[in-house]
Amino acid sequence: MKIACLGGGPAGLYFAISMKLRDPSAEIVVVERNKPDDTFGWGVVLSDETLTNLAANDPVSADAIRAHFAYWDDIAVHFKDTKTVSSGHGFCGIGRKQLLLLLQARARELGVELRFETNIDNVAAYAQQYDLVVAADGLNSRTRTEFAEHFEPDIDVRACKFVWLGTHQKFDDAFTFIFEETEHGWVWAHAYQFDDDTATFIVECSTETWDKFGFGDMSQQESIEVCQRIFARHLGGHALMTNANHIRGSAWLNFPRVLCKRWSYKNVALLGDAAATAHFSIGSGTKLALESAVALAEYVHTEKSLETAFARYEDERRVQVLRLQSAARNSLEWFEEVERYFHLDPVQFNYSLLTRSQRISHENLRLRDKDWLEGAEGWFQEHAGAQQGTRRAPMFAPFRLRGMELKNRVVVSPMAQYKAVNGTPTDWHLVHYGERAKGGAGLLYIEMTCVSAEGRITPGCPGFYAPEHEVAWKRIVDFVHSETEAKICAQIGHAGRKASTRVGWEGTDKPLEHGNWPLLSVSDLPWSEENQTPKTMTRADMNLVRDQFVSAAQMADRCGFDMLEIHAAHGYLLSSFITPVTNNRTDEYGGSLENRMRYPLEIFHAIRAVWPEDKPISVRISANDWVGPEGVTPQEAVEIARVFQEAGVDICDVSAGQTTRAARPVYGRMFQTPFSDRIRNETGMATMAVGNIYEPDHVNSILLAGRADLVCLARPHLTDPYWTLRAAAALGDRQEAWPDPYLPGRDQLQRLAERAAEIAAQDRAV
Repeated sequence: MKIACLGGGPAGLYFAISMKLRDPSAEIVVVERNKPDDTFGWGVVLSDETLTNLAANDPVSADAIRAHFAYWDDIAVHFKDTKTVSSGHGFCGIGRKQLLLLLQARARELGVELRFETNIDNVAAYAQQYDLVVAADGLNSRTRTEFAEHFEPDIDVRACKFVWLGTHQKFDDAFTFIFEETEHGWVWAHAYQFDDDTATFIVECSTETWDKFGFGDMSQQESIEVCQRIFARHLGGHALMTNANHIRGSAWLNFPRVLCKRWSYKNVALLGDAAATAHFSIGSGTKLALESAVALAEYVHTEKSLETAFARYEDERRVQVLRLQSAARNSLEWFEEVERYFHLDPVQFNYSLLTRSQRISHENLRLRDKDWLEGAEGWFQEHAGAQQGTRRAPMFAPFRLRGMELKNRVVVSPMAQYKAVNGTPTDWHLVHYGERAKGGAGLLYIEMTCVSAEGRITPGCPGFYAPEHEVAWKRIVDFVHSETEAKICAQIGHAGRKASTRVGWEGTDKPLEHGNWPLLSVSDLPWSEENQTPKTMTRADMNLVRDQFVSAAQMADRCGFDMLEIHAAHGYLLSSFITPVTNNRTDEYGGSLENRMRYPLEIFHAIRAVWPEDKPISVRISANDWVGPEGVTPQEAVEIARVFQEAGVDICDVSAGQTTRAARPVYGRMFQTPFSDRIRNETGMATMAVGNIYEPDHVNSILLAGRADLVCLARPHLTDPYWTLRAAAALGDRQEAWPDPYLPGRDQLQRLAERAAEIAAQDRAV
């Protein structure tokens, strides 16, 4: 087989090596436009895992590379005159030039032809001359451009500016992040050692800060001198250096995130940055290149044809690449938005940085550096008001809103049961809520309870509008208060245009087959073609519904609920006022955000006037309509939350979507938490995070990173009412109170958890 590797970077060289090892008879040439010792950038980072993979593929080159590595186990963060160090991270660095020279030597040893200073002007010509063309021609891939209609690249140029520099200052004790506040804004650096006397020093900042400094109008040397001044106290008198040949602009770049719909065309395959990029903040670009090179060589060697080899390469390798790209995107976005976190304490800021990619979880940090994490947990507990010296996971920290004190941060989220009869909760509700109150969560929500019969979602939804409702709810609240330590919140709402539908298991949002009742909404837009058209609310209608909300709140107070939540999300009545997707009014209640918020604020103020001063009120919002700029966006959600905050709302329950059938949500683990994160850290308002949160690790990482104050779990509590108590046992926490009749079960569960932890520790040791 005749193979041409276009590009002599790590990807192209390592593919040639890997292919020669599998097929020594293959004729392989690597074509590179630069000289053998030219390089751009300074050092590259690899993990212990990648080193292990390289050793399994080619022990010879792996040993040569390992001999030139600078190793570190720590991550150091310099922030607000505080240096925070955590350990157990296991990285290594090597100079890019050194890596290339080692791979070049190994390739020659195996019989690979290396052609330097050769421009590639016509990739199609190579495709005609060779059986296989591997395009490892980098970020600005000529191959990807020439065959763009087939690869269909998606190149997203990101917001921050960065410049890749080097220094003789040593950072050999840790991978180091440095954040400095300047007269023009914050500037930060990513620094790491890669040989005995040289370190990579990447400087990054927002475009706004870059513009204020005027970096774009500076010469290379002027730009470097400014960076040296910014980071002078960390450079120990050493200079910053560049190896990029730029006269103006000093080689400052915006990172391009590259995705390609396809990685192959006929006998041409993309490899490395030509196919996909990963942001430098998680040091995975070279890792992706090397591991993809191994995979492609293996498939080409083992499959019967290039077609099947490419199919495996794209199907199997893409999964790994996309997973790592997702983590890199999370990290990239954290740095793009880092200015919202500069108010955090250095402990919390450091934790947020370490967990930014979501690859490192709370318990994974415990394995890496138990002492550091326990210190961070102690800090969290102390700031939560726990007894001094408390060392417990963040989910077990207390929380206070007005006069309501929660024993922990776990919330049983509202979950519709559709089991009420004429709005009255039944024994089903007593058992359902009673079990979950006994399960250990600090706060228990009831499902959305409607302020009128016409405001019910379904005939099975409960209400706060008849005397029998009050009797039934008080029975439930009294049980919760007498038998558990949980607090209980009443969520009240009006379904608006989504009313008069079937219960959930008979078809979500589908109209009743018979017995439908008239609907009210902000505008005369039906939920779907199947659903009936609602009446546009008049001022008289608005007065009536406002008074129904007030009456419902008063009933909830008489029942003894500890907290009230106004449901202004998910396309129900108040949500439909807020979102422009449904609010097409031309009066003072439509148009601008100020107008769209007018009626929901009127409802809140009317309720706050009758709700006891020492009891908190929450508002649930949809922070993203998932329809783009014509709907509520995460940015506008910050303003929505701010308006409620200024009105006196105590906490924002941050959900998303369900406001229109046109929504195209992006699901995933903790997929709505970023909306809570943004609102909390841009407004200072307390928030609750919701959405596909199902592990204690999720809860603890959200809390300690400062992404929310409370964490809501719905489906996990449907399958396990005792989720919180089980989580405590699994984490080795022995302080959560159990119901007295269940203590024998607690003891057995704790013994089993201890045994499982011992086995896991033994497995790790092996």
